[in-house]
Amino acid sequence: MTKIKICGIKTVTDALAAIDAGADLIGFNFYPKSPRYIDVGICKDIMLVMRKYGHVTYVGVFVNAAVEEIRATMETCELNLAQLHGDETPGMVKAFNGKAFKAIRLSASESAETSVYPFLKSVRESVYPFAKQSVAHPAFLLDASVKGLYGGSGVMGDWNGAAELAKKYPLLLAGGLTPENVAEAVTRVKPWGVDVASGVESAPGEKDPGRMKAFVQAVRNSENQA
Repeated sequence: MTKIKICGIKTVTDALAAIDAGADLIGFNFYPKSPRYIDVGICKDIMLVMRKYGHVTYVGVFVNAAVEEIRATMETCELNLAQLHGDETPGMVKAFNGKAFKAIRLSASESAETSVYPFLKSVRESVYPFAKQSVAHPAFLLDASVKGLYGGSGVMGDWNGAAELAKKYPLLLAGGLTPENVAEAVTRVKPWGVDVASGVESAPGEKDPGRMKAFVQAVRNSENQA
């Protein structure tokens, strides 16, 4: 079953709505320049409520933050995974001993051989259990490449390139996904999971409960028709 991550949660109301919609993973964005930025203290308060939903994986999204800062935030907020969404090195991924995954950006003008494989080759496979059907988190997140932005652009990625990578790795597909196109994305790419932020919002940083439900339902419908 395709995993669904709803990212950029900023309030308890939105977190509960995401869970009610059927999200498997919930993301909190700690990048100050993002419209979805959340303060560590606010996230901690949200997680005090969310602890009862132990079946959900909670992810902290970081952009070029120090390892110590990331660890402190994850401990304070009791998060399960770190999503490294900047220019982090393979060494930083390794520092989290399997509790972190890297966002890699791929554009239609690039090939996986030049933008993805070199990074994966630098990270020992022991960090990622690549048995696709049993992993608890993705090997990496594949996002659209948009100059000057670290995700959340709403721009669609290269699904053809993503489909080739998905045959080999449990990847989390991001980039311009919406309730209107995610079924096609799942059918074409067959990813481990899909990640959405702006595609389920009524305004930047403001989640729309109806769109979150529609997004999850579209994914599940596509699986039922497969």
